[in-house]
Amino acid sequence: MKQTENRLRKALHRFADLVRHELRSALKDEGTLLVLVAAPLIYATLYSIAYGAEVLRNVPIGVIDESRTAASRALVAEFDAGPNCYVACEPTDMAEARALFFDRRIYGIAYIPADYEERLLGGHQAVVPLYLDASYFLVYRQVFQELAATLLTTGTVVGLQRLLAEGAELPVAEAAARPVVYVGTSLFNPSLGYASFVMPAVLLLILQQTLLVGVGMVGGTWRERRRYRLLLPADGGRPNIAGITAARGTAYLLLYLPTTLYLFAVHYRLFHLPMNGATGPVVLFLGLYLAAAVAFALALSTLFRTREAPLVWLLWCSIPLLMLSGISFPRESMPAWLYGLGRLVPSSHAIDGFVRLQTMGASLGEVAEETAWLAAMTLVYGGAAMCGLRRRIDREG
Repeated sequence: MKQTENRLRKALHRFADLVRHELRSALKDEGTLLVLVAAPLIYATLYSIAYGAEVLRNVPIGVIDESRTAASRALVAEFDAGPNCYVACEPTDMAEARALFFDRRIYGIAYIPADYEERLLGGHQAVVPLYLDASYFLVYRQVFQELAATLLTTGTVVGLQRLLAEGAELPVAEAAARPVVYVGTSLFNPSLGYASFVMPAVLLLILQQTLLVGVGMVGGTWRERRRYRLLLPADGGRPNIAGITAARGTAYLLLYLPTTLYLFAVHYRLFHLPMNGATGPVVLFLGLYLAAAVAFALALSTLFRTREAPLVWLLWCSIPLLMLSGISFPRESMPAWLYGLGRLVPSSHAIDGFVRLQTMGASLGEVAEETAWLAAMTLVYGGAAMCGLRRRIDREG
């Protein structure tokens, strides 16, 4: 019994020594310290500040008023009254408006024809063409919604006035002018804000990408300087690859735990991101994601030959991984093989599950598939990390 206790105590001391060794390797290096500790906080803050306004407002547009009547002036005033856009100028003709449009001084053009009031008040259909910049979807959506809603409201009011002038009762006239009333409720993102939509995914991706780069830099440095052999036992015995891998993973979990708690507890509240999930399931899911991301990073770290290689190979892939997750680009529009490729990365499953948990308030059972995938990835990539570590130690030993 005492011999067993001694072995257990020795194994725990060895495990703690390996954890300290890994933390020293990561934190004593200025480059990895910047990537693993400072970069997640810097990126999260910069992105959150950039998207902090949530909704695009006050987009400049131009209005060409060929009618120059009371009805057209009222319509121009309505265009200028909305929160999404404002009338920055009133060009005299389409040539001037085109020049302003291509100079990026305005992002939309509304053309009110000369017969606008005559057709509007004469019982005919008035046409107001809109020319909008669709090269920037956020601008296009805001301007189109504002102008289209204004024209729809104007048409309803004119129709109501016409029916009242013909002697219809007010309730009948209102029902005829607006036979269907649209009532919309935006779930989970009431402000339709861009930050509330994209930042949960971005924060998860920041955790994974900084882990990949930082752990990869440690692995590249070890390979350059032949430091893998330092993991061999001092007594010359056979190394416990599973124990070494677990100790290295524990070191990075301990390192990233405060960052994760800050991002999803404090940072979320500072920038008013949606928090509709129960604390327990969210914490459990984030812990499993961290484990999968650490295992993935350890597996890749054994492949890099130099310290700079992770920067070359991993920094460019953040935007593609965000798109492959299906959060910023519809998965239904992707080729099946490309979407399947994105499923090999922990962040894709984590983004899908976490958005449903934290933003939509789903239960842990409703993200069971994503949870199972993350657990499987922890085991598979952990096994790959063990194989890579065995190969490196054998070559240096």
